[in-house]
This record gives sequence, structure tokens and C-alpha cells, in this order.
Amino acid sequence: MSKSTEYIEVYGAREHNLKNINVKIPRNELVVITGLSGSGKSSLAFDTIFAEGQRRYIETFSAYARQFLGGLERPDVDKIEGLSPVIAIEQKTTNKNPRSTVGTVTELYDFLRLLFARVSEAYSQTSGKKLVSYTEEQILETIKKNYTGEKIMLMAPVIRSRKGHYHELFVQMAKKGYGQARIDGELQDIEYDLKLDRYKTHDIDIVIDRWIIGESASESRMEKSLRTAMEMGEGLIGIQKLGSTDIEYFSKNLMDSETGHSLALPEPNTFSFNSPKGSCPSCKGLGTVKKINTDYFVEIQNYRLIKVLCCHSRI
Repeated sequence: MSKSTEYIEVYGAREHNLKNINVKIPRNELVVITGLSGSGKSSLAFDTIFAEGQRRYIETFSAYARQFLGGLERPDVDKIEGLSPVIAIEQKTTNKNPRSTVGTVTELYDFLRLLFARVSEAYSQTSGKKLVSYTEEQILETIKKNYTGEKIMLMAPVIRSRKGHYHELFVQMAKKGYGQARIDGELQDIEYDLKLDRYKTHDIDIVIDRWIIGESASESRMEKSLRTAMEMGEGLIGIQKLGSTDIEYFSKNLMDSETGHSLALPEPNTFSFNSPKGSCPSCKGLGTVKKINTDYFVEIQNYRLIKVLCCHSRI
């Protein structure tokens, strides 16, 4: 392994109160910079190493993209070798919060959620196999096979765990002729004056069509309706049997080749314990559950009963 890949080497750093210093920092290790107040710790870490890493990263963008980002000045340093794209964590004081962790306070958790949402690979919970991509034709065949003779509704997921009243969305859907939507698990009629609570997170699935699998009248329009739902749901559709509250999602990107089961495309809030979409349904993301100790409760009740009886006997 070459020397440049083992260390971040800084030569002639002169930012602020740094006096032309040279530093070698081991890569892939946790390094702590210590010193008296005003000795140049932040000048070295943020104003020199971080600033140069950001400048080099922005230089990789096209000229068109750089005009919107603006330029970064080169820090006052002779040379830095072995430097990769960098991330700096803001220095700040924090308040005690039951939902805060080391990851959320340092904001590293935001990068991890984004990493898992964009580059992770999904596997089926039933077969354990990697979920694969299906075409519209394969999805349609799977629906016909799994719902033979059933009355089902074809839905397009348009909102996933997001806040807002979505009045404009309902007006737009009503103008296009769509009459119903599955809102937060309940089927509702789409009205021009329909509004949701803007401060709560919502899931909205627009009912695109109703099918009777095996009926010729339904099958004649299945391909067109499925294509419409795929476009509106950005590659994701939902199937719900009439009279049932459960919905099964089919995706062009994440499907189980054996069972036909699918998952919605992962999003950053899928991996957030502070979001209803990713939090534990039991503790709601807090990590602990507050419950009444029933044994202790019974003892207290018995104690109170005894006290009441004693007071009554004295009377």
C-alpha cells in the first residue's frame, strides 16, 4: 500500500492562526485533534481539510452545475494528499430529547438513511431471496393468478407518509374522473372540498379501476388501467379485494419471484425511527414502552380498600 493511501498529508497549512504546519493523519481511523483554545484545531479540521475536500468534490461537477453552487476558495495551504470527499458535523449544543441519539444529534443518521434508501438491496421475508424487477406483463399475470375469480380494486399510491391537506390533489383527481381514494387505510369518496389534517402524515392511494378477475369485460381494459396506475404510482400499484382492508403492493422494482409479493420502494423515512413509516409499532420509535405494573396496581387497590374499611369501621 502506498504512502498516499495510508495518510491524509497536509503541508504548509496557514489558515487563520495556523503557522505553516505539516500534519499526517492516519486514514480509516478515529483521530482526535486536541489543544488549547485558539491553537488552531477548528482551523485545521474545518477551514483547511474539510474546505479542501468540499472544493475538490464540487470541481468534479459539470460547469453547468457549478454555476448554481458557486465557487469555493482554496484554503491557504501548500498541498493536501490522500484526501477523499468529506462530511463535516456541525458543532452545536443539544437539548435532552427522548428521540435523540448520537446518530441524530451528529446528523450522521440522515446520511445513513439516505445510503440505505438508495443503494440497499431488498430481500423477501418469506423466501429469503433477493427481490427482482418485473415487467408490467409479469405483474399482470401474477395478479390474474393470485386473484382468480375475485373482485379487486386497482390503486395507485400517490402519497406515502407525508404531511399536508392535499386539497389540490383531490381537486385534480376529481377533474380527471376518479371517484374514490384509500386515505390512511379507509376508502373515501373524492370531493372537491376534501381536505386532510395538514399536520399529520398521510397515505393516499387513488382507485384507478375495479376488476373481476376472469371476466372478459374487466380483462379487456386491464392493460390500459395497469399502465395508468403504474405511471401515477411511479412504478408501484396496489391491489385490494372488495370487503377487505388489506392491500398488496406490486412494484416494477422490488418483487419476489416465487410468491409475487412486493415492497414499496425504500425511502429515507423508511429507515427513520422518528417517522411513522419506519418506527416500531410498539414503542413508536422511543425504544421503551411505558406500562402500568398490574401487580403493583392490584396491591395499591387492596391497600386503599383496607384503608377505606378501616376508616369506615372507626366511624
